[in-house]
Amino acid sequence: MSVLDILRERGYIAQITHEKEIEDLLSSERITFYIGFDPTADSLHVGHFLGLMVMAHMQQAGHRPICLIGGGTATIGDPSGKSDMRKMMTAETIEHNGNAFKRQFAKFIDFDDHKALMMNNADWLAKLNYIEILREVGAHFSVNRMLTAECFKQRLERGLSFLEFNYMIMQAYDFLELNRKTGCIMQMGGDDQWSNILAGVDLIRRKESKPAYGLTFTLLTTSDGRKMGKTEKGALWLDPEKTSAYEFYQYWRNIDDADVEKCLALLTFLPMEEVRRLGALKDQEINIAKKRLALEVTKLIHGGEEAEKARQAAEALFGGAGALDHAPKAVISPAMVGTKLLDIMAATGIVASKSEARRLIAQGGLYIGNDKVTDPEMKLTADLFTDDSLLMRKGKKTYIRIVIA
Repeated sequence: MSVLDILRERGYIAQITHEKEIEDLLSSERITFYIGFDPTADSLHVGHFLGLMVMAHMQQAGHRPICLIGGGTATIGDPSGKSDMRKMMTAETIEHNGNAFKRQFAKFIDFDDHKALMMNNADWLAKLNYIEILREVGAHFSVNRMLTAECFKQRLERGLSFLEFNYMIMQAYDFLELNRKTGCIMQMGGDDQWSNILAGVDLIRRKESKPAYGLTFTLLTTSDGRKMGKTEKGALWLDPEKTSAYEFYQYWRNIDDADVEKCLALLTFLPMEEVRRLGALKDQEINIAKKRLALEVTKLIHGGEEAEKARQAAEALFGGAGALDHAPKAVISPAMVGTKLLDIMAATGIVASKSEARRLIAQGGLYIGNDKVTDPEMKLTADLFTDDSLLMRKGKKTYIRIVIA
C-alpha cells in the first residue's frame, strides 16, 4: 500500500489538494513535508497527537518531516477557532516550549542523520521588515478571498485585529521559505488549517512556478462531534509531569464505545485487521478493545514500563487485581489524621478549593471506599484506613489513594 492509501484506510485524511499528483508523487519519490506547531505551552497535548502519527507514518514510508516551531507566528496568534486575541509570548518562553516539544517529537520521529528536521519560523520572520514582506508577497493575496476563509469568519463578527489578519500571510510565507531552504513541497495540518494551507500552496505556485501541495487530517473528535482530550483537570497533556501515565491510560480506557475503533485506527500502529476485529466487539467485550487501546496509546507517550504500571493500577482499582502501588495517590502526615476531609482534599491538591469539595459532596460525587460521603464536615479518622491507606473515588472514574506517611 502507498502511504496515502494507509492514511486513507486509517481515516486520517480530511481534505487534500491535487490528489492525483500527490498519489503519483508519494509513490515514486521521497518528499519533504512539514507540520507547524505553535509553542503556546511547554507540552504538546492530545490535539497534536494526530499530527505526530501522520508524521510517523510518512517517515516510515521514506519521506522527511519538518517539525516547524511557530516562534515567529506565536507572537501574532492564529485566530482559527479562537474567540479572543492570543496573549503575547516572550522569545525565552517560546524557546523553552520548543525544546520541550522536541523531546516529545522524538518519541515518534527519528531525527538522526537529517531524517527529520526541527526548525523555527522566527529565524526568518523576525528578520523581515514591513516593506519587504509587502513587496515579496502582498500582491499575491486577495483581501476579498482572505475574508471568505473559514479561519476568519467566526472572528469577523466578534472583531479581528489587523495583527491576526496577517497570520495567514505569515504561514504562507513559512511554506515559501521552507520550499526555498529545504525543497519542502507539502504542508500538512489539522482541518482547521485548510485555508492557511491553501494560501501557502497558492503562493509557491505563483512565486516559484513550482508544484506545492496541502493535506489536512481530521480533528480528533468523539462520535457526537466534541473535541477529545478534555479532562476534569483541563487538557490531556503528553508531558508526564502534567498528565500522569495512569490518568492518560484511564482517559482512553473510559472513552465511549462508539469511538474505540476510530481511536485504534488513528492513535495506534496496530494492523487494520486487528483494529477492525477489536472494533467489532460488542457489549462487555468492548472493554477488551478499550484496554488494548489504552495500553497501546500510553506506550507511545509514556513508554512500555509506565504503560504497564498504569494498566496494573487500573486493574487493581477496577477489577480487584494487580498492584495498587501505581495508582495516583495523595500523601498526608499522621498529624492530619482526624482532621476534616475538606481540609485534607484542599491541602493535598485533590481539589482546587474547599468549595469545590463541598460541591462534589452535595452532588453525590465523592466516595470513601464504597461509601458515599454525604457530610461535608466529615473527618478522616484512623479507623477508615487499612495499612495506612484508603481509597477515594471522585466522580465516576477518578480514584485516588490517600496514604499516611
